[in-house]
Amino acid sequence: MEIKERLRALRVERNETQKAVAEAIGISERHYQYFEYGTHLPNLENFCALADHFGVSMDYLAGRTDRREVLR
Repeated sequence: MEIKERLRALRVERNETQKAVAEAIGISERHYQYFEYGTHLPNLENFCALADHFGVSMDYLAGRTDRREVLR
C-alpha cells in the first residue's frame, strides 16, 4: 500500500476531514490533499507529524509494514 492510500484509509477510519488533519499538523488543506492524491510526498517533518497524529509508526505509514504500533 502506498503512502497516499494509508493516509486516506487512516483519515476515513478516524472519520476526519482532510481539513481537520491538515490543521492538526499545521499545513493547509490543499497541501494535505496533495499527499492523499499522490501528487507530492510529505517532507520528513510532515511525515513525522502525520504518523504522530494517526498514532502509527512511520514504517506503517510508508507501507513498509502492516504493524501499526510504534516500537520503543
